[in-house]
Amino acid sequence: MSAENQEESDETAPAVSKKKNLTEADKKWGKKVIDRGFCIVPSLLLREQHTLKLSAAELVLLLQIADHWWQAANTPFPGKAELAMRLDVTERQVQRIIAKLEKSGLVQRGERWNKYHARMSNFYFLEGLVKKLQELERVQAEKDEAADKAVAEVSARRAAKARKSAPKTRAA
Repeated sequence: MSAENQEESDETAPAVSKKKNLTEADKKWGKKVIDRGFCIVPSLLLREQHTLKLSAAELVLLLQIADHWWQAANTPFPGKAELAMRLDVTERQVQRIIAKLEKSGLVQRGERWNKYHARMSNFYFLEGLVKKLQELERVQAEKDEAADKAVAEVSARRAAKARKSAPKTRAA
């Protein structure tokens, strides 16, 4: 090993031993990236985008709102200007997308006022989305259960067929 390679190896050795303390997210994305924050989103939302009839813009807006929903009890309230900036669209486009999400029952807006009775950014209640995802999960669980039952029935038939065709032996 050359001296240069040895130095390179020595520099990376501690990093390798530190990797034992990394989360899976740290390993995938990098610790510094994850330290900037992350958002927990059910995969079902992504997988069932078509079932929910969500356009790409609607899904991305939901993801942006979810990025502000840190605790179940605290309703997110990102401003339209921030959402527009993050999506690279106008505030009016954000309003239209939210109106569509509200019409579909996935989002509900609520007004927010400060102590001086001045209007602030809206609350965005996601209970409709949560309820719809829970319904989709139940449907998926029923499909999974039916598929498991069908596989078990096929396996049982094959086992019965194998027993019938196996040579019979006499007990001593």
